[in-house]
Formats: sequence, C-alpha cells, structure tokens
Amino acid sequence: MSEATLPIDPLLPQIVSTLRDARSLVLEAPPGAGKTTRVPRALLEAGLGKGKEILVLQPRRLPTRLAAQRVADELGERVGETVGYQVRFEDVRGPKTRLSFVTEGVLGRRLLSDPGLRDVGIVVLDEFHERHLSADISLALLRRLQEANRPDLKLVVMSATLDAAPIRTYLSGCPGLRSEGRRFEVSHEYLPTADERHLDVQVLSGIKRVFSAGLDGDILVFLPGAGEIRRARDACVEFAERHGVDVLPLHGDLSPAEQDRAVRRSSRRKIILSTNVAETSVTIDGVAVVIDSGLARVASHSPWSGLPTLKLSKISRASATQRAGRAGRTRAGHCLRLYTQHDFEGRPEQDAPEIRRVDLAETVLALRASGVKDLAAFPFFEPPPAAALEAAETLLHRLGAVDPKGSVTPVGERLLRFPVHPRQARIIVEGERRGVGAAATVLAALMGERDIRREARANLGGPGRAAAVVSGPSDLLELVERFREAERADFATGRLHSLSLDPGAVQAVDRVQRQLRRTVRDTGQKPSRPEAVEEALMLSVLAGYPDRVAKRRRPRAPELLLFGGGTASLSELSVVQEAELMVAVDAEERPGRGAVVRLASAVEPEWLLDLYPEALEELDALQWNAESRRVERITRLSYGNLVLEETRAPAPASEEAARVLVEAALAAGPERFADPEALTQWRTRVALLAQAFPEASFPAVDAAFLRDSLASLCSGARSFADLEGVSLLDALHARLTSEQARLLSSHAPERVTLPGGRGVKVNYEPGKPPWIESRLQDFFGMAQGPSVGAGRVPLVLHLLAPNMRAVQVTTDLAGFWERHYPAIRKELCRKYPRHSWPEDPRHAQPPPPRPPRR
Repeated sequence: MSEATLPIDPLLPQIVSTLRDARSLVLEAPPGAGKTTRVPRALLEAGLGKGKEILVLQPRRLPTRLAAQRVADELGERVGETVGYQVRFEDVRGPKTRLSFVTEGVLGRRLLSDPGLRDVGIVVLDEFHERHLSADISLALLRRLQEANRPDLKLVVMSATLDAAPIRTYLSGCPGLRSEGRRFEVSHEYLPTADERHLDVQVLSGIKRVFSAGLDGDILVFLPGAGEIRRARDACVEFAERHGVDVLPLHGDLSPAEQDRAVRRSSRRKIILSTNVAETSVTIDGVAVVIDSGLARVASHSPWSGLPTLKLSKISRASATQRAGRAGRTRAGHCLRLYTQHDFEGRPEQDAPEIRRVDLAETVLALRASGVKDLAAFPFFEPPPAAALEAAETLLHRLGAVDPKGSVTPVGERLLRFPVHPRQARIIVEGERRGVGAAATVLAALMGERDIRREARANLGGPGRAAAVVSGPSDLLELVERFREAERADFATGRLHSLSLDPGAVQAVDRVQRQLRRTVRDTGQKPSRPEAVEEALMLSVLAGYPDRVAKRRRPRAPELLLFGGGTASLSELSVVQEAELMVAVDAEERPGRGAVVRLASAVEPEWLLDLYPEALEELDALQWNAESRRVERITRLSYGNLVLEETRAPAPASEEAARVLVEAALAAGPERFADPEALTQWRTRVALLAQAFPEASFPAVDAAFLRDSLASLCSGARSFADLEGVSLLDALHARLTSEQARLLSSHAPERVTLPGGRGVKVNYEPGKPPWIESRLQDFFGMAQGPSVGAGRVPLVLHLLAPNMRAVQVTTDLAGFWERHYPAIRKELCRKYPRHSWPEDPRHAQPPPPRPPRR
C-alpha cells in the first residue's frame, strides 16, 4: 500500500545528510508535517544509528504508543519488533528493536542505569516546544554526555512552535532545518461573545453548530480532563444517537483498547472527546473539525503535598495552534474555538516551561545520582528558580535521600527504584523496611493519582459512605479500604458506581500499584496483627511527610499548628477526630478559612523519635514568665515549631536565674523599682556633678550602670515579688565612692535652706539647670542667690508672690534687687498691704517659716 506524502518528506534527505556531518540538529516543523513518524524512520533506514538503538522522546504515553504503532504499520511489522515503545510501567520492545518511542521520564531513568547510553546511537527529542521538565533535563544531560565521552551520540531536537535559535545556540551552534507548511489549510472560527454556560453545554452547542454548517468528517473536541469528558459525553449522547454518531472518550487513564477505539478509522462518524493527549505527535485519521475549549490541566505541583498536580488553566496561543492543526492532517479542516478572538489574542504566546513551576525534588535526586555535584553550575537549558532548587534539596535531606554534602544515600538509591515522586517512593521504602511494602504501594498510588471517591465526598452519606466521618486513625487508611472494596468488586464499573467510586481513578490506581509491587522487596518482617499493619503504614506515611506534621491547638479542635510554622484547619470530613498529632498530607486553600487539611494520618510522638531523632530538639532552660512575673525552669521537647512536651516550675535561686530576672527588670523599666521622679533627680544630680567635678570621675548612669545596679538587687532573687521593698536608688548610691557620695550630698543637695530657715527642694531635671521656688519674702536678707556644685552652678530662682505665682525667674538675685524689685514692690504693696515690703530687702529680716500643713 502506497503511503501518503507528508510535508516533511522532501526534507528527509537533507535531514539525513546534515546529521551525518553534525552530531546535533534542530528541526522546526509545524503541526501536521509528519516529523514524529517520518524523521525517526528515515534515520533508521539511513543507518545513522550504526546498529544502535534510536530513542524518540515523547511528552505523553498515548502519542508514544500510537507513534510506535504507526511506524510499525508503515514497516509492515508488529510493535515490539523493529519498532517498539516504553512508557512508565510498560515496555513493548524486543531483541530486534532498533527504534524505540519512549516517554521523557523513561530516558531519565535509563540515564541513571546506563549513564553512557552505550547501546543508543541517536536520541530524538520530539515536541520540545512543550518544555516539559523531563525534556529540559534530558537535553542538558545528553549535551553533557556528548561533550564528555560520547561524541558519536547524535541528537535531534524537533519543535513545532518554538524559536529554534536558543536551542541551536545551546547545542554549540548546531545546524537547523525547517519544514514549511501544513498539508491542508484550517479555517478558524471564534465565538462572538464569551459563553458563560457550563462547559458540557458549550460543547453540545458547538457540535450542533458544526452539524448545522454542514461540515463533515470526525470531530475532535479538546477538554481539560476526564471529568469534563464524562460530563460532555452525557450531554451529547442523545444528539449523537439521533444522528448516528459515536461519542468516544480519549485520555490517559483509558485502557489501550479504549484509546485505540477512539483513534482508529471507523465506518461511523465519530465525536472524540479528548484531553491534550491528542494535541501533538500523531494524526487521528478522519478528523476534519476541531472544537477547542481553550482549557487544559497544566502540570504543576501542590505547594502542600509537593506531589504533581494538574491545574485548570487557559492554554497558550501556541497550544491553540497545535490543537487547530489536528484538523488539517489529512484534509482541509475547520477549528471552532469556544472563546472569543480577543481572548485568544490576550493569551501568552507560549506556556511557561515546567522548570519554572513544578516541584524539582525528583529531578534533583536524579541529577545527584547521575554525579552532578554543583547544581548551581549545572548547564540547564533554562536554570530553574534558586528557591525551587533549595526547597528540593531541603526535602530530599529530610527524606534521608541525600546527605549534607549532596551525595545520594542508600535510602536515596532505593527511592530511585520507583518511578514516582520521592515522597511516594519514601513511603514504599519505609513500608518495605516494616514488612508492608505491597500495601505501601497502594498508599503511594492513591496519593499520586486523583481521588478515587466520586466528587471527593461531595455526596456524604451516599452508598458506601456511611462510615466516612466515623473517627479513625487515618484518612489514607480509609482510602485504602475503599480501594479494597473496589478490588473485592473486581473493579466492575457498575459496582464501583454503587460504591461512589470513580472507575477511571480506581483503575489508574490499580495499574500503578500493580507495577510498583513488581519492584517491592520487603526487608522487614510482616506484622501479624491488623493493628500492627495499620501502624506500619502510618509510620510509612510519616516517613514521606516529615515536614507536614501538625498538632491540634486544643484537644479535638480543628485548628492545627504546623511543623514549619503557621496554622491550618482540619476538614470536618476527616476521620482523624481524636489524634493530637497527625501528618497533614494534603490541603486546599478555601476563602475565609485558609488552608484546610483534606487528608490526614495520626502520628504517635514516639514515632518521631523512631524516624527523626535528630530533628527533635530538647530544651532545658530558665525563662521569664510575664504572667506570673517570675523566673521558671522550662523543659521542652520540640519537633520543628511543634511543642510535643513541656513542663514549667519555679526556678531555684542561681546566678542564671538572677541574670534572667535582671533582663526582665530592665524590660519592665528601672522606674518599677524606684520612684520615677526620685530616680530622675538622682541621675541628673550625678550628671551635674560629673560636669562640675570632672576630677571626681563620676560614673555615667547609662544602661550598663543600671543593669549592674539591678543585678546587685537581683542576686538570690527569682521574681518581682522578691524585689518588693528593695530600693534601686540605694543600689545606685552604693556604687558611688565615698568621695563621690560626699560631693553628691554637699554640692548637689536635695534641699537648700533660705535665710529665714525655710528648707526648699532643689529640682533637678535632665537638660535644664537646677531650680528652686519659694516666696519672694523668703529671700529677704540674701544679697546673692544660692548655688550648687561648690558655687559653680547658680540655682534658677522662681520668686513667688503671696498667691504663689512667680513675679520673677532669675539666677541673678542681686541684679533683681537693684533693677526690678523697686517697681515690683509698689505693685506688691498695693495688692498685699498687710505684708511687709522693705525698701532694702538685702538687709531685711525674712518672715519666719510657715508651719507645715496638717
């Protein structure tokens, strides 16, 4: 049978000749050119592999299998002979296989087992424009391998929508070729306005629009996930039956037989409801119309669990171009986009590379295992964020997969046996150590795939869910039991529906756990009692999530304190109703509630001692209790930010207790232990004399002086109560020398006596000269005003009238008598005629001091 000519075909001779002379080549070819199937075959037939295997990297499992099938058909062979494929958990190759289509992760694991790729002659990276993390890392490792010890290794990078120049530069300026044009034109149609209806309603409306326009051929509908496909199929089935059309799903969770039914030729017209597995690589014969929802679930990772997730997002313009290209593979086609042209033009040109947005723990472990010592110096095609690398290193260290120097540990080597995230692998490895490896694979599979419960308990109380909120030790063990129910039902679809389980999700979990079990090697003795099995599994969960331990704020309360700080709340649907400690395995952000933990598993404190003794911190210290205002002895056992145990008791008297008390006293302020005004007066008096008598070397009454003075008070004390009745002023004064104390008493007195015998308080205020106040008559008989500091500091005099209001403020009493008193005397005589106002106050007799008030 003759083969149809594809746009890439005329370029094949040049591709072959170029690669004979160069070790790398970058090929640009638009969607529908035929590069996926024709280029690898041309390299095989030209013998460029020199008898070694040719590997073709594909981004997804379905295109990998279909591409191998297509090339094998063109060669007239079965898959597994000259042409084979390998995806996670499935290897369809034989001893004669020379051309292998593989998913990107498969190459990464092969580089670990065979770093030199001794039996590989050519590696083709297809659909590189999708910028999957595995493709980026594979490109970097292959370039390093070429430059190190495999100059004979050929490398081809193929892309449909990505600028080739940066890739060519990265590959030492290698040659590039371009295939022009798709075989058939595709017309595009947009919605005039945004459609706010449910997606399944939009899809049905779009299909009706295609039929009413008289467009023939199969219809390929792009939807974001299996759930949307199921709902769209339910919406379209009646219309399809009336028009004699088959409605077929196409996604990665289907069996190969179900996938083949969707992509193979049929005598009946088909509506294929597909995820983005059909976006690239393989032509689906008969498709003439594409209906594009403009949505996809994009690879990301849960910031909580760290596991890969698929986040619903709008696709880029490049992905939209790829999807539209599915309609122009074998004939002219049409693409109906279920969004407006304005929406399309506002989208980014390309999707953000995965290396910027996914968890890097698995990648970093693989790089460390391949001998990369310095990740910062590793020649990434595009370096990942430094914070993402650091987070990955921290997690791997906590999992025990790498040591502080970055070398892979024996535990890390065991993790690498399992093609899952290191957290899941760590659960399995711990399960092996405890004799429950097989059961641990079910846990790992349940955590890595989507929730097997339909609508994730949205129909609480429905069939098979009566015990969902009964208190139990672990939500994960509840999921395991639900999976066991599915096993006992032989995974029959009807029975799974009656159990409120999602058949596709259950089957995906079953496939993964069966493949993981092939690698399990239990090293520990299997527990004999069911309770011991459960405990071993919960310990295994803890091993995978050492940084997700949480503690209830109060018994049975939903508020949780987290290992790394911060808080979360436990879902009301969790079965973990009693445990004080738990692993918060997965959570989601909810408006107004913050992080809500969906899946939790109880933890016993001694398990932390078993698994992570080095992470436990013991504290035995003296601390100040502000509430009781005393020094207490605290003994505390902590794990991260979580306090596991704590005791408090009054501290015995000691030097350390005194030091803690001093710090608390300083924080409370010295004024708490002395009259604030008296303390200010004393400090100002000392500062005054320090200036007036520099030779006396008065101390600076600063924070250190106050600290030392408080320390003398706190000796032997443990609380503020012990300090009641003691005087800080006495402690301060005691630190002066006898000469300094004499000077303070005589030359910075607290009071001075006026001629009539009246004693007056001297006011000392920071930043002001000292001052006194008294009735003007009390100063009769004084020619000069009083002073302090051995006459060096005159006092400021506040001279008061009989009504105790100042008539003058001065430091020059003699000048006041001479210049101001005569005029003031006249006014005072008028106002206060019963008082004596002598003409010569300097020689007058002051009135006797008033008796103190009672």
